[in-house]
Amino acid sequence: MVIVQLGYAGMNIISKLAMDSGMNPFVHVAYRQIFATIAIVPFAYFLERKTRPKLTPSILFQIFLCSIFGVSMNQITYFVGLKNTTPTISCALSNLTPAVTFLLAIPFGLERVRLGTKAGQAKMLGTILCVGGAMLLSFYHGSIVPIDQPNIHWKYAQDMAENKSSSNHGNFMSGPFLLIVSAVSWGIWSIIQAKVSMVYPAPYSSSALMCLMASFQCLIVGFCFNHNISDWSLRHSIRAVSAIYAGVVCTALAYCLMSWCIERKGPLYVSVFNPLLLVIVAVLSWALLQEKIYIGTVVGSILIVLGLYGVLWGKNNELKPIKFDEEIGDQDIGDKEKQKKDMEMQLYEGHQQGSIIVHASK
Repeated sequence: MVIVQLGYAGMNIISKLAMDSGMNPFVHVAYRQIFATIAIVPFAYFLERKTRPKLTPSILFQIFLCSIFGVSMNQITYFVGLKNTTPTISCALSNLTPAVTFLLAIPFGLERVRLGTKAGQAKMLGTILCVGGAMLLSFYHGSIVPIDQPNIHWKYAQDMAENKSSSNHGNFMSGPFLLIVSAVSWGIWSIIQAKVSMVYPAPYSSSALMCLMASFQCLIVGFCFNHNISDWSLRHSIRAVSAIYAGVVCTALAYCLMSWCIERKGPLYVSVFNPLLLVIVAVLSWALLQEKIYIGTVVGSILIVLGLYGVLWGKNNELKPIKFDEEIGDQDIGDKEKQKKDMEMQLYEGHQQGSIIVHASK
């Protein structure tokens, strides 16, 4: 999991440099899906060719919806948001996903608040902390944390910073807003993916199909926003490295590693490592990109991380009775109630099983 978070941290730094060099985020996302599809198809073919269930039109349509919300919309808003803000804020806001998923799942009956229980109170309090931290990150900077800049001089990063400061300064209001939209779209994906996982338990194959569909979607969106063919060139080394790295390392390799960890330790074990990405990216951005750290960023990030752990703790404690019922083979639970509980567990594990496709944010 540490390797996975290091991989995601590298993606945030390299992608930020690529976009600061002039790479359009729509172009970056389109290329990432293409390379991700090429990288993950072999895993889907060799690991699931004997166990892959039949693909029906209904399942294909659900995977299509997953590709729109979980890949295209999620990554486009994330990388456009990253272009208009800092990697540290991007990683901090990506930790909103569990809280957003919890809120979106309530109207669909996939989550119950249960304010009378400690688990329900923890989830609600964690959600409030996450939302409060996100608002603080978005609208308040405060003073700069008095930390001396390190004596690390990466000439390429310094040149990109100078070019960026002379050309544009980004939009620090639209950046956080788009990152929040990214978290919302990921939450919608989690709800749809929970159903897909129950009827089509082939994560590599479904991910390959999602990436393939998203490749065409992102290409269409990219050409709508950028007609200049020269902007699609990968002759600049940082742009090619960024696209290939994001597709291969942060999709195929990270997916395999996280699936391996989930199989042995469970989804909660994977989730608790999410804040590590925020710490790594904050340190790398400060050391390599000369990013200034503000009081608002620190306080908002702490609130989001506390809220994240609150939601995860509540969900984990809430699922313990469900797992206990399964172990003792409780015959008193009706089929509908069992199906509902299965859906809750799928929703909880859903964004873990496929979270590689995103960011890192996760």
